[in-house]
Amino acid sequence: MSPNSKVQRVLITGFGIVSPLGGDNAENLNSLRNGVDCVSPVTAFDVSKTRCRTAGQVPNEWLKEPMTRKNQRLDRSSLMMLQATREAIRTAGHVVPQLMVISTSSGGMFNGERFYRSLIESRPRAGAARAVANYMAQKPVLDVQEKFGWRIPSQIISNACASGTNAVGHAFQLVRAGLYESVICGGYDPLSELVFTGFDSLQAATPEKIRPFDRDRDGLVLGEGAAVLVLESEHAAAVRQASALAEIVGYGISTDNYHLTQPDPSGIGPKLAMERALADAGLDPTSIDYVNAHGTATVFNDATEGIAISELMPGVPISSTKSMMGHALGGAGAIEAVFSLLAIMHQFLPPNINFRQPEPNWSFRVVGNREESAKVRRVASNSFGFGGANATLILQAA
Repeated sequence: MSPNSKVQRVLITGFGIVSPLGGDNAENLNSLRNGVDCVSPVTAFDVSKTRCRTAGQVPNEWLKEPMTRKNQRLDRSSLMMLQATREAIRTAGHVVPQLMVISTSSGGMFNGERFYRSLIESRPRAGAARAVANYMAQKPVLDVQEKFGWRIPSQIISNACASGTNAVGHAFQLVRAGLYESVICGGYDPLSELVFTGFDSLQAATPEKIRPFDRDRDGLVLGEGAAVLVLESEHAAAVRQASALAEIVGYGISTDNYHLTQPDPSGIGPKLAMERALADAGLDPTSIDYVNAHGTATVFNDATEGIAISELMPGVPISSTKSMMGHALGGAGAIEAVFSLLAIMHQFLPPNINFRQPEPNWSFRVVGNREESAKVRRVASNSFGFGGANATLILQAA
């Protein structure tokens, strides 16, 4: 409990990320600034019968956890979380968190696939126990705690593609209220054959390049990765003499309940989430310098988000960093919160690659194909999910 009863400032004192853009913070920054297309042919499973055959993938060689007999039991979700957390602790310095709030959606789904196939196929079941053990969504969090010697509570949030932003937003609210002084938050999601083929069967995935906010967009591609942020109260950071990289100042959510998989075409859900995040921060829409959009490149999602941003923040520069790495589902909001943080720290607007021409009725400006140097003080980061789950974070330079 904070010694102060007043509302606390919530500072970001550390961050870590592993994504298709790179295995550590520096590699992700470099790829982000250079607009590197990190979508490639899927190698993790057979895609010969699917319409879409590409995804953003994290190579196994980037997951640098030294292999011991014990570590051989860890799956890729745990290894990605360990890598991201290691980077976060490195940037934050010595910090002992009081809570972990982590998001995911498909989680250990591919382990479930492996276990099920071991039951129906005539093959050895030696890995069945490992598959079951790694199926639990909290398993990567427990592996992280064991690695770092922490014995702290953890919360897992799974709310479709809004999960990552929900996890960071929830952690922000806990620290701001003085309930915790230091929280590690973030999210992860691995590629899963079941989820991949599900999006393909919905015809939501494209066989072409992913083109967020382009007039000729025709679908998403999936991605994977993990990202972690260290959030501390101003008091806790001062005690540690920790540097603030930025701060979180607002969080807004809404649920439009329009359709299981489609957003309300009016844009009311995303607009309410953004309005509530701005109100939470006590800010006017004109104070936002950049929007890291949800931008999945599906026809309906971009149209809905485009209407909402046009009505609320005309003229604002936006981009979807999914254009470079695909959609990491339950991990996407955490990954994009880190990308938003990097935009503030290094004063640039990340590019929206593969962009050719905008919809004529939108009033915002897409940062097309190349990064732009800019004065970036405040960023809105959006995440919208199936079932009408909408969430927005406001990050601000410290």
